[in-house]
Amino acid sequence: MTAGRPRKGSGAPGRGYGLVLAPGASAGPDQPALIAIDRAASALGVKVARVALPKGKAERAVPRATEQVKALGLPDGKVFSGGRSFGGRVFSMAVADGLPAAGLVLLSYPLHPPGKPDQLRTDHFGQLKVPCLFVSGTRDAFGTPEELERAVALIPGPVTQVWVDGGDHGMRGKDDVVAEAVVGWLSDNTNA
Repeated sequence: MTAGRPRKGSGAPGRGYGLVLAPGASAGPDQPALIAIDRAASALGVKVARVALPKGKAERAVPRATEQVKALGLPDGKVFSGGRSFGGRVFSMAVADGLPAAGLVLLSYPLHPPGKPDQLRTDHFGQLKVPCLFVSGTRDAFGTPEELERAVALIPGPVTQVWVDGGDHGMRGKDDVVAEAVVGWLSDNTNA
């Protein structure tokens, strides 16, 4: 699928939808992968907002994530949210806590701290009833493919996993691959 091009005969997927993306804990909203997704999703007709969240504990950032989605001004259920690492985790917690969402875009989800696979960040997964996209590198120290596959089995909503071969947690140099995966999934989930 070509990013930004509606499927033949499908109308204009994406129009009327929004996407709010937050970066990882050590980056700002101008993170290259988020910029690439912004461009591709905007071409699809999705209204995109790249936002910053407060640093620190994920639980403390949830209210700000909720404010960012509401600031987009779209009806409940018409906004996808998520982001890279910390940003995706915060939005997944907000959705589990009741924030209406069309779905979650989770890039390099930080399943556990590196080297600490017993400290899973999945307590809220059982409340995720919306479609979820996980885009992860096959060499991510925050969760192996096997660990993530076991964890997403806890999610009652539909889950799509995309593996970026050789990608680490930062997935540097893989921005176009990540953007293509996200836009393809958005197209499929806004064209129903």
